[in-house]
Amino acid sequence: MATLEDIGVSAALVNILGAFAFLLAFALLRTQPINDRVYFPKWYILGKRTSPRTRFGVVGKFVNLDIMTYFTFLNWMPEALRMSESEIISHAGLDSAVFLRIYTLGLKIFGPIAVAALLLLIPVNVSGGTLFFLCRDLVISDIDKLSISNIRPKSYKFFIHISMEYVFTFWVCYMLYNEYGRVASMRLNFLAAQGRKPEQFTLTLERQKVLKDSNSVTPSAFVSFNSRWGAAVCAQTQQSKNPILWLTNWAPEPRDVYWKNLAISFFSLSIRKLVISISLFALVFFYMIPIAFVQSLANLEGLERVAPFLRPVVEWSFLKSFMQGFVPGLVLKIFLYYLPAILMVMSKIEGHVALSVLQRRTAAKYYYFMLVNVFLGSIVAGTAFQQLHAFLHQSATQIPRNIGVSIPMKATFFITYIMLDGWAGIAFEILRLKDLVIFHLKNMFIVKTERDLEKAMDPGGLDLPEALPSLQLYFLLAIVYMVVTPILLPFILIFFAFAYFVYRHQVINMYEQQYESAAAFWPHVHARITASLLISQLLLLGLLSTKKAANSTPLLVVLPILTLTFHKYCKNRFEPAFRRYPLEEAMNKDTQDHASDSDVKLKSLLADAYLHPIFHSFEEVDLVEVKVEKNPEDIASFSPSSLCSSPSPQHAHHLEDETSDNAQRYEVEPPHSNYHYKVESPNNMSRYKNQVIKSMSFVVSKVSQPAVHPAQLLNRF
Repeated sequence: MATLEDIGVSAALVNILGAFAFLLAFALLRTQPINDRVYFPKWYILGKRTSPRTRFGVVGKFVNLDIMTYFTFLNWMPEALRMSESEIISHAGLDSAVFLRIYTLGLKIFGPIAVAALLLLIPVNVSGGTLFFLCRDLVISDIDKLSISNIRPKSYKFFIHISMEYVFTFWVCYMLYNEYGRVASMRLNFLAAQGRKPEQFTLTLERQKVLKDSNSVTPSAFVSFNSRWGAAVCAQTQQSKNPILWLTNWAPEPRDVYWKNLAISFFSLSIRKLVISISLFALVFFYMIPIAFVQSLANLEGLERVAPFLRPVVEWSFLKSFMQGFVPGLVLKIFLYYLPAILMVMSKIEGHVALSVLQRRTAAKYYYFMLVNVFLGSIVAGTAFQQLHAFLHQSATQIPRNIGVSIPMKATFFITYIMLDGWAGIAFEILRLKDLVIFHLKNMFIVKTERDLEKAMDPGGLDLPEALPSLQLYFLLAIVYMVVTPILLPFILIFFAFAYFVYRHQVINMYEQQYESAAAFWPHVHARITASLLISQLLLLGLLSTKKAANSTPLLVVLPILTLTFHKYCKNRFEPAFRRYPLEEAMNKDTQDHASDSDVKLKSLLADAYLHPIFHSFEEVDLVEVKVEKNPEDIASFSPSSLCSSPSPQHAHHLEDETSDNAQRYEVEPPHSNYHYKVESPNNMSRYKNQVIKSMSFVVSKVSQPAVHPAQLLNRF
């Protein structure tokens, strides 16, 4: 178990020095002209920044020779605060602004709580003195004397902890309520301020099964209306007496569509969700093995009592401090590294049709994983390893007491994890070392033109599937330990403040939006913070029961009921703003549009809004005439432009028509991979058209005439 000395080694010698090294490297690298596109890609994409000009010749294009700039290498921190929240919304979108508000919410909640807990609870805990009498049976450290474990059983001091749990819960709920109302208002104002968007007029329309019509091959479609009111009514009402016959919902914005899942049937979706749920359950419990290994590293003293051969390692002070204060957090991060990618694949298999939904579902899976394994698993496995000698040599009746005493002691492990992940990890995020190396490799071997240089930039984006669950874990740790072991709170406050600076800088200068969901993830954040309150109250209830505090424990029973009532009220009061679009608002926006714009503009807006990306690739080239030869041996071709040479066979689409005696053969050069399709009769043309949409390809007109836009070719069938 990590001691004050171990935490000092972890904090001072490894994490703080590591974080400082990353920040110093970033401050120096960002001032170099050759790295300008790595650390300011968003401004290049917006066209508001160009390659730095220098008066120091060729060398100055690569290395910053202006000495004065090195004295202001930390100016990125005040610069990150200059942009107001409204400017961030205009610059980076509402998703980014609300994501940043989560960090400020953490500071607002736990700042006052930390002050009250450190001033009131720690003196009470220190005065308990019970761990002094248990040190022969249990493995303890000086930091554990600051926790509730140091209070004697049946003590009236537990009334102070229960009172503070009530005060802290009311404060958290008060801040959550205000923030939920604020974010809901921001969302409605953001949507009201938007001009005409295709997703405002369009519905994600699904059939339970494919109709009897053989021409139908996909059970879903995008349906656009000529008014927001009409779209809102259709999207938010039941269309049939069979509720699963027609499933209607708002369409995601065009860049948010995940096209591969659009044609999955309702029955297949149900089967997929069942399979993924079972797989996720198995994955969560499989990861208990590495979690147990991590906890064995974090509790060398407990292992040493039953495995004396570890005594040389335990007695070597610096090695023991390094093993317990740094290695467990690092090993845990390594085990978690590939997990978000695995969970994203599982979410895609589930069949969600929007990238934003995929990321939210992945974030939910990752949060459940962090809750079960990183939090509960670390407590259970850590307690077992930490008090292994006591479990093996004491009667079974003493096990509840040992667990009750040991759970607060796991705060030391979480403190080391916070310093590694929340301090050094956040500092490494701003350095962007991986993106820096990849950009320069591309610049060295691939980049030939200015357009290649733009493609080499990888601005990245908010990694919500990983960032949100990690952030919610910190809320969970702070809420659970704010009464039990309040010494953990200052470490989390440092994380919230530092991460706010870093992510504000990233949002302003680096990250590029993949989509805009108008903060649709906020209800999930609110629900999981509220769930953290319930977990905190139940754990405290169980902890006091092991302390034989029968007189004070019943007072806690009311608190979970009040918390659930609060959550239900917030859900009914604010969540409709994230799930529905008010008809009154839709009507007002329609009235404003009709007074200023014509319907022609709306039709042009919706015409190609939900066109498959494969078709958009043709907009950059000029299509030429497609010639038709009845001789199968003669193959006509077209190329992207008149300057291109004839297409090679490996880059060709072949379309065969057997509707006449003499089979006709067409060859076109596509922008991507090749497909082979066979049209057997004119009656199958409609089915062929749908197959093309589903397989992400395109068709070509049968008659010999100048080629038209691929989207228009579909209408000919």
